[in-house]
Amino acid sequence: MRKSTEYISKWLKSLPESRMLFFLSIFVGLSSGAAAVILKHAIHYFAWFLKSWLNTPAESFMYLLYPGIGMLLSLLFVKYVIKDNISHGVTKVLLAIAKNDSKIKKHNIWSSIATSSVTIGFGGSVGAEAPIVYTGAAIGSNLARGLGLSYKHMTILLGCGAAGAIAGIFKAPLAGILFTLEILMFNISMTSIIPLLVSSVTAASVSYFFLGDAVVFTNSIEQFKVGNFTYYILLGVVCGFISLYFTRTTLKFEDKLARIVNPYKRWLLSALSLGILIFLFPPLYGEGYESLTALLNNDINGAVGTSIFSGLFANPWSIPIFFLIIALIKVFAMSFTNAGGGVGGTFGPTLVVGGIIGFVVGRVINLTGIHIVPEANFALVGMAGLMAGVMQAPLTAIFLIAEISGGYVLLMPLIITSVVSFATIRTFETYSIYTKRIANQGDLLTHDSDQAVLTLLKTSDLIESDFVCIEPDKHLGDLIEVISHSKRNIFPVVDKSGKLQGIILLDDIRHIMFDKEKYHTIQVSTLLKEPLDLVYEEEKMSSVMKKFEKSEAWNLPVLDSTGKYKGFVSKSKIFSAYRVQLQQVSHE
Repeated sequence: MRKSTEYISKWLKSLPESRMLFFLSIFVGLSSGAAAVILKHAIHYFAWFLKSWLNTPAESFMYLLYPGIGMLLSLLFVKYVIKDNISHGVTKVLLAIAKNDSKIKKHNIWSSIATSSVTIGFGGSVGAEAPIVYTGAAIGSNLARGLGLSYKHMTILLGCGAAGAIAGIFKAPLAGILFTLEILMFNISMTSIIPLLVSSVTAASVSYFFLGDAVVFTNSIEQFKVGNFTYYILLGVVCGFISLYFTRTTLKFEDKLARIVNPYKRWLLSALSLGILIFLFPPLYGEGYESLTALLNNDINGAVGTSIFSGLFANPWSIPIFFLIIALIKVFAMSFTNAGGGVGGTFGPTLVVGGIIGFVVGRVINLTGIHIVPEANFALVGMAGLMAGVMQAPLTAIFLIAEISGGYVLLMPLIITSVVSFATIRTFETYSIYTKRIANQGDLLTHDSDQAVLTLLKTSDLIESDFVCIEPDKHLGDLIEVISHSKRNIFPVVDKSGKLQGIILLDDIRHIMFDKEKYHTIQVSTLLKEPLDLVYEEEKMSSVMKKFEKSEAWNLPVLDSTGKYKGFVSKSKIFSAYRVQLQQVSHE
């Protein structure tokens, strides 16, 4: 097996780069498309199996327990079998690109599928899209790694896997490519887009073959009417503010739940809370796509489900209020699912909340009598509006919704609402729900080449250790001896414990270095001075560059986390590494 792999690797590397990537992208597309099909079937199988033996109303109360059971199974599987954190798949992919040379662990090829299918199949209120993106990216990354390919090629194949995963689960090849370009934020050349295209089309073809050619969301949309133009702008503004709420509330609430250290206490709280929410608002059960599809077909009763509030729906205003509440608490249901040990993403909930918000806006407009708008159209366009805001990916939102609904007749309102939503949230929030945390950590790659290069450079890789140290209790004569064996003009003064006490510059002692009478009278500790600033071994390069700019130094000492001296980092070496890395980024 190993010899076969080595032979294939050698043969592939002998091919021109474009041809090698073409063959590999086909394989990644087939694999990620198959993974998407397996995940969808697994989710549906679990859901069918659980529903098949629930016949009486009393037994339906098991729906309160199912999500908690699924979360517990997933929690135990992750804790004792996988032994790794696999939640927040898209964010993990971004971190792999920025901090781990695009390497993703092998178990991610299957672990996200196993856990998310149980989580969602048992009714967890999350989406399957982030886990399948993690799976697809892992397929591409590990294929490249197994063949011994470079970081550049590994990153491209990782992107092919992510694009194929989206294309496969939604049967939307164009959306798969745009997702990779907008959300994973590669600085990628036109030649590298070809493998993404091949992978996406291949994965979508696999999905069509096994899942049929029907659109993901059947609907009863109508033709776009110019008279509704203003109301789509209004929908965009509303989606922008709801996106802001969705993003900030999710991140803050997840952080709050994470403070519960004991995983079983966290599971118990999350399971009980989610069960109560689902009991009160049945559309929160599972992905929520059944309720969303009902709204897209103007089937309000189907969207509501068996709600205990159904008796209140005689008042026409109660329906939009009911769905608005669902939209607002979906973030809590999603957070409880993930905090309780479930594995799923925010992609699906974003689409569901967007569709609900679109319906609510359309229904409110109609109830006021100001104008009559098609509610199904607004639900569909709302999906794109919220996606454009939460993920800050308007192009992906526009074409994904068009592809999964066959709704190219609504391309104009999709563009209007998505752009307005994106512009609205960008006024208040720079980063998407996927990138906000890692941007705050300084680990985010962006389309800005300078920022991307600084993110990829590691301070620990640029430390220069050929500076000769001297202890503070030595004398000038000892320092002269050190100078005679050094090619540097900076001398770190380090005590016996390895702590930096200061530095001595050659220019500062030039006036006394030839005065032999002082060789045994002047102590090194009297000659040292404080460095202009200090750098730490694991410090972000963006922070290091700010210190160079502020101090106007050309060399700064580097310490480890305990404060011990490690060496120096120089501006010239950073610039050299920057130029090399910039060439690599530009060619990707």
